[in-house]
Formats: sequence, structure tokens, C-alpha cells
Amino acid sequence: MEFGKLFELFISAALINNFVFTRYLGLCIFFGVTKKMDTSIGMSITFTSVMVISAALNWIIYKFIMIPLGLGFLEIVIFIGVVAGFVQAADTIMKKVSPGLYYKLGIYLALITTNCIILAVPLLNVSEGYSFIESMFFGFGSGVGFSLAMIIMASIREKLELADVPKAFQGLPISFIITGLIALAFMGFSGLITL
Repeated sequence: MEFGKLFELFISAALINNFVFTRYLGLCIFFGVTKKMDTSIGMSITFTSVMVISAALNWIIYKFIMIPLGLGFLEIVIFIGVVAGFVQAADTIMKKVSPGLYYKLGIYLALITTNCIILAVPLLNVSEGYSFIESMFFGFGSGVGFSLAMIIMASIREKLELADVPKAFQGLPISFIITGLIALAFMGFSGLITL
């Protein structure tokens, strides 16, 4: 596949079909970690790394092990196992390298294992019949899109701490309203690229 098509796949995954704002996936981590910018950036880097590497590993396992052995029907179980193993490794490395960020991410780091976006990427790679390189670009684009969503939301939520929000809308209600408004803005990217 030529580079132009790979770039279109990346832009499509990051902006046009952003998992948070167009498919409403991954919202537990999205709302849980976006209270502070530094935590959001740390989670964005971790999430994107896990997404790209798990997309590559799952593509290799699916293509060279599951298909030859006729185990395609176990794709969900095996994909979750691969993601869980990699998240456990990331958890251990982060605890050793950056304990401050490890404790800020808390339970949300372990929740990456069961995050629907992390699982959706390899499942979409299989259903769309992407090649290895296409799978990597799709995973990276999806991770960048999720990171973009988290950083936008974290910057707004930090400003909201200084705003005079009515009591009934404080906390999650105003966050849901803002997410809806950002999703409307992301709808402006619709039709930018047709794959």
C-alpha cells in the first residue's frame, strides 16, 4: 500500500472515526483520567504504545497461528490475553521507571486491559483485512486520536475548575455536555476522506 493511503488510514482513525467522539468507546478511562493534564499525557503515551504493539502482536498471532490452526473463532479471547500480557509488562515497567505516574494512573492502568478501544483495534484489523503495516498505522492513528481527545478534555476540565459552574452541572454532567460539543465539532471532519 502506498504512503498516501497509509496517511489517509491514519487521519481517518485519528480524526474522522475517532473512537471517543464518533463511536463513544473508551469513556471510562476518558472521564477518569482527564482531570489533570500530566496524568492525561502519561496515559496517552501508555495507551498509544499498548495499542500499536498489541495491534502488531495480534496481527502476527492471528495470521500465522490462529488461521493455520483454524482458531479464528477464539479471536476475542486470544486478543484480550495478548493485551493483558502486554499491559502487565507496561504496568511493571512504569512502576519501576515512573512511580509517580504509576500511582496517579491507579486503577485505570489495569483497566487498559479490558478497554474496548484496545480490543476494537485488532478486531477491526481482522474484519477489514488490513496488512501488517496497515494494522500498525490504524493502531497508531487510533491511539493518537484517543490521546488528542484526552488532552483536549483535560485542558478544558482544568479550566473548568476556575469557572462558576452551577451545582447541578458540576463534575460529570458538565463533562458529558462538553464531550458532546467536542463530538459535534469532530463531525466536521466527516467526508474529509473516504476509504
